[in-house]
Amino acid sequence: MKIDHIGVATNGIEEAANFYRDTLGLDVAEIEEVANQRVRVAMLPIGESRIELLEATSEDSPISKFLAKRGPGIHHIAVRVEDIRASLAELKQKGARLIDEEPRVGAGGCLVAFIHPSSAGGVLLELVQSREE
Repeated sequence: MKIDHIGVATNGIEEAANFYRDTLGLDVAEIEEVANQRVRVAMLPIGESRIELLEATSEDSPISKFLAKRGPGIHHIAVRVEDIRASLAELKQKGARLIDEEPRVGAGGCLVAFIHPSSAGGVLLELVQSREE
């Protein structure tokens, strides 16, 4: 397994990207809207991983709710897996609380599924299977 990305909730990805670009020298590789999650994302490669800036596109978005409760900051850690369905089945069998029993399409067309923070020491985990796998 590898860290695919770290998701950061923002009030606006353009403003947040300024810090990463101007201060750390990172470039925004792509920006896209993930309509089914009501979010816009910007991906900034860093080493073998990426930082994913998240901006809500509606007031009922999970990111809107997160921002209202906690403010901007780290939202989740995403782990790359080879077989997301097998990983979900194994986690469920081991007693993990799944937010997503079945994967859904996320940014970049990847399959994604979330693990509830109560199963991971308060951290929201996302499993990611890339399109190529």
